[in-house]
Amino acid sequence: MRSRIYVCHAENVIVIHSTAIIHPKAELGNNVSVGPYCVIDENVSIGDNTKFESHVVVKGKTTIGINNHFYQFGSIGEDCQDKKYKGEVTELIIGNNNVFREGVTAHRGTVQDKGITRIGSHNLFMTNSHIAHDCIIGDNSILASLCTLAGHVTVGDWVILGGMTAVHQFCHVGSHSFIAGGAIVLRDIVPYTMIGQDNAPHGINSEGLRRRGFSADTILQIKRAYKIIYRNGNRAEEAVSLIRESSQDTPEVLLLADFIEQSVRGIVR
Repeated sequence: MRSRIYVCHAENVIVIHSTAIIHPKAELGNNVSVGPYCVIDENVSIGDNTKFESHVVVKGKTTIGINNHFYQFGSIGEDCQDKKYKGEVTELIIGNNNVFREGVTAHRGTVQDKGITRIGSHNLFMTNSHIAHDCIIGDNSILASLCTLAGHVTVGDWVILGGMTAVHQFCHVGSHSFIAGGAIVLRDIVPYTMIGQDNAPHGINSEGLRRRGFSADTILQIKRAYKIIYRNGNRAEEAVSLIRESSQDTPEVLLLADFIEQSVRGIVR
């Protein structure tokens, strides 16, 4: 396939396929590659070493960091699907080293929230996953194929969402949690928790924590806190108090108490 190479500076080589359409006001960093039939809009800023395969559309006020890889047929930075949206200027901000596989969609925010959809770094978004308006996604997470986040969803770090998982709007998914494929998440997911397809908690993500360097003692304390929340018949506020009393020196465990206290939708029980 024919392509064109534009050399803006000695260190800045941008490879753009002849069929790609790029607005002259778009900002492209060093060593950016834009494949066939891609469309990049006016208010888009793209960091160094980012690659677009074919048929990727990037619109709106969208800022993309370095070393990101977008596969074919992605729609990035499009107007959101919220009926309250009336064309206001909102943003999508993407960090570094993310992979967006085929057909991924990520929409900008709304003025009813902070006006920003924000994606961190080192995430993997598998085929046809969807990130709706005003979502906040941390680092090192995986959204498997056909996973859907409704508006205003917050996903922590090191989260795995299984294929065809659907997360209701305004839900928070805690860091290091694991949600089975096909789950429908209607309430907040406590950090470290494994959620089954039945939308119920099934212990903590011990294997994931070990792989990420958590000590055996810390994992044991997290397991004990999990029992306080889910096995001992405590109400949420009672569980928070007991966790704070027993784990004052373990910030990884205190994260559980902080998360429950801040939950608005309530936690999955």
